[in-house]
Amino acid sequence: MENDYPSVPLPLLYTPIESNYRACTIPYRFPSDNPRMATLVEIEWIDLFLKSVSSFRQRAESDPTVTDASAKAKKFAQRYTEILEDLKKDPESHGGPPDCILLCRLREQVLRELGFRDIFKKVKDEENHKALSLFQGVVKLNDGIEDETDRIENLIKGILAGNIFDLGSAELAEAFAKNGISFQTTCQNLMPRPWVIDDLDAFKGKWSKKSWNKVVIFVDNSGADVILGILPFARELLRCGSQVVIAANDLPSINDITYRELIEIIAKLKDENGLLMGVDMSGLLITNSGNDLPVIDLANISPELAYIASDADLVILEGMGRGIETNLYAKLKCDSVKIGMVKHPEVAKYLGSKLYDCVFKYNEASNY
Repeated sequence: MENDYPSVPLPLLYTPIESNYRACTIPYRFPSDNPRMATLVEIEWIDLFLKSVSSFRQRAESDPTVTDASAKAKKFAQRYTEILEDLKKDPESHGGPPDCILLCRLREQVLRELGFRDIFKKVKDEENHKALSLFQGVVKLNDGIEDETDRIENLIKGILAGNIFDLGSAELAEAFAKNGISFQTTCQNLMPRPWVIDDLDAFKGKWSKKSWNKVVIFVDNSGADVILGILPFARELLRCGSQVVIAANDLPSINDITYRELIEIIAKLKDENGLLMGVDMSGLLITNSGNDLPVIDLANISPELAYIASDADLVILEGMGRGIETNLYAKLKCDSVKIGMVKHPEVAKYLGSKLYDCVFKYNEASNY
């Protein structure tokens, strides 16, 4: 991380020694594997990252903030491809053995070394603008659902629909470039329940007890994801009396929202009285997670977030990177939700699901 402070563990994470906490969900290798030979899973994931190099190069080429962007984008593609090929030949090269955290970090390091800080800035701004124009309609639709359990389910489906805006997926990046992605259409076309992991009914039962005083939400993408998915849900929590902490990236990575960008978005949505469509926002806090990747290791977060989150009753890890590819089986000392859409065939294969299936994994603290 390019931060001035040391990272610390999330206090709500069970002591790593006790829980054998490992951020990455999918086991890339086992102790019995030859350390000098890439495993089949490692090769599969290296190939996944290789597949996305061209889309990253195209984004970098059009970065107006970088001099000679085209030449530097070409250099990025060459250098990162060489690193990935090196890892296939020797998994211990470049700080390996590889997993999704290392593969993401190496990509960001190469981009930043060449002067690229936020190659998705333009598309993030465009999608934020579109989503802001739709926000009131989405909230009014949810507010019009009188039955609370139905309203909560609709809000959760909104989070899943918004989460499809993910330019880190080669398939979705291509689809987005051709057609864009409609939030309302995605809501209507979500995979029907039961999902591959579906604890939504248990979550709705706990919601009715109004037992969460403080909720921490680790957010994912810009645009529809955070504005039309997370913020209506956070507003509902605030309306129910919960304090809400939204933790967003410190530095840009793919099209993930940063905490600075999210503060600006909230300022645009609030009215002159500080209300979000009639709901008091004083219980909402936006904070820096300390993260600079589209995945997250909960053993390495910002001290600020660690302090703020220490007494939370519920932690939500949203998005495929934070809640599925990492931390799906993370054990927390409080209630937890891991929610996201399955957007990589490799993840679908591991979960035994279909592409674009949904994950809603809810654990009460007492279940561990």
